[in-house]
Amino acid sequence: MLYPQNNLYRQFIDLSGFWEFRFDSENKGLDQEWARGFDLSRPIAVPASWNDQFEDGRDYLGPAWYQVSFHLPWGFNQKKLFLRFNSANYLAQVWLNGELIGSHEGGHLPFEFEITDKIHPANNLLVVRVDGSLAFDRVPPGNITGDPYDFFGSHSENYPQTNFDFFPYCGLQREVLLYALPESSIKDVTVTTELEGTTGIVIVAVQIENCEFANIILSLRKDGQEFTAFANRIEQPTFVNVKIPNADLWEPGAPNLYDLTLQLFIKGELVDVYTLPVGIRTVKIEGTQLLLNGKPIYLKGFCRHEDFPVIGRGYQPAVLAKDFSLLQWAGANSFRTSHYPYSDQTMQLADRLGFLVIDEIPAVGLYFREDGLPRRLELCQQYIRELIARDKNHASVIMWSIANEPLSVRAEAKPFFRTLLDQVKVLDLTRLVTIVSAVGVIEEAFEFLDVVCLNRYNGWYQQSGRIEEGLKSLSMELDVLYERFQKPIILSEFGADTIPGVHAQPPEMFSEEYQVEFLTRYIELLRSKPYIIGEHVWVMCDFKTSQGTLRMGGLNYKGVFTRDRRPKMAAHALRKIWSEK
Repeated sequence: MLYPQNNLYRQFIDLSGFWEFRFDSENKGLDQEWARGFDLSRPIAVPASWNDQFEDGRDYLGPAWYQVSFHLPWGFNQKKLFLRFNSANYLAQVWLNGELIGSHEGGHLPFEFEITDKIHPANNLLVVRVDGSLAFDRVPPGNITGDPYDFFGSHSENYPQTNFDFFPYCGLQREVLLYALPESSIKDVTVTTELEGTTGIVIVAVQIENCEFANIILSLRKDGQEFTAFANRIEQPTFVNVKIPNADLWEPGAPNLYDLTLQLFIKGELVDVYTLPVGIRTVKIEGTQLLLNGKPIYLKGFCRHEDFPVIGRGYQPAVLAKDFSLLQWAGANSFRTSHYPYSDQTMQLADRLGFLVIDEIPAVGLYFREDGLPRRLELCQQYIRELIARDKNHASVIMWSIANEPLSVRAEAKPFFRTLLDQVKVLDLTRLVTIVSAVGVIEEAFEFLDVVCLNRYNGWYQQSGRIEEGLKSLSMELDVLYERFQKPIILSEFGADTIPGVHAQPPEMFSEEYQVEFLTRYIELLRSKPYIIGEHVWVMCDFKTSQGTLRMGGLNYKGVFTRDRRPKMAAHALRKIWSEK
């Protein structure tokens, strides 16, 4: 799924702004034909979650309706036209001028519909129904009842009742784009890279649409140098290889990017152009080491959440720019997209600024009881297809995560993840695959995954207030994990809730001093074990959760920065540690 571009052959406009909005708590909008337009509306900002924009919408997750009017821009006629939604959480149905054009399930990943024969030159009405209700057969699941082994007991009494520890924000949370393509066009591009000594090999697979007698010219440019290749269209897809002697490799600290340009010719006439940045790099596991471009690298960074006051999980460029600035300031080189795919712009900036990414589908809080299990598997497979289609060309993405903290206490878990792994390997053989686990040694899927990712909070949820005792238990568990699976380990979450401005000497829980000691001692332990290849602190910034006795003020305070991005003591401590090593 290529991101829309503006050039002589392609155009797009952003329909974001103020739309009209109405809650549908009685679920009567479909019967009353709101799809043809509705009244009694109020303005809402798009993109943004609806929950924090209205007092009566904070905890509302049910159906709601959006509408906006627009004209077909000049230059879009005589082309194929598409509507692209970068995110709608959770169920979306879309109508254009009263006609249903499609639906989609699952937030955090884009979907689109062709509307060439449905659009008018002027006065188009776009209506979207979004339903964010929680259910046991959705991914991520919520409102689960029954056997406590099948849901997180600590969240079972929360409101809203999620099976995960972040707020279930709803709505059109990323941009809505209208874009135009030429009749004959470049449909998809897949870029992989290899190394032969100092020579970089860029392998480009191109799919084209409505083309006969087509030729492709491919060029890679950087710092005044240009490397080109030429291919006749013989079959789909068309593969083009380019060799770059003494290639500038992509890596943290040196995020070298080549500008890849694809030109499509039909009978000698140029009809389409697409460009994207390409980073030449390789990633693999060798023994207990993670190798980037053949050299060992150690991951240091954070888990994050797309979360900010008022906008919720909505895309906001200034917040994203600030977060990357803080990542750089802290000395991080990586992050995980916990617990869902982040915006397209996040991935673009990770490429540009040189951050390694563990890219995760929205499979958090999975359980394996039979009720809804086939549907949850089907959704995870859909998310994998959509995520890899979107992010396969990003040099920053080195690993796919196919779940976070699944409740893998039932025998059904292992074949579930075997199915997902097989699917990933069909779609992408160039990256590593993992599961982020909270059950540790009983996570049998580690047998066939590339990396062991473990979340642990010894000295917080267990051995509360006793960091030393918690570290002894963690050290033994890490050794047992490595002995069983013989694979490198990332401690993918560790942290302690910390109320900003609370101090204690000696350190005690919830104080800033305790968070500093907790993180510092954890990192000392991790660095002492040669099979550990990374440390991701939970979490970068404080974030909103459901209401419950576990979360004061409906916030998770494990951030080393506050929700509005002010540093706690631990942020300075990490900056010192990560700048030295």
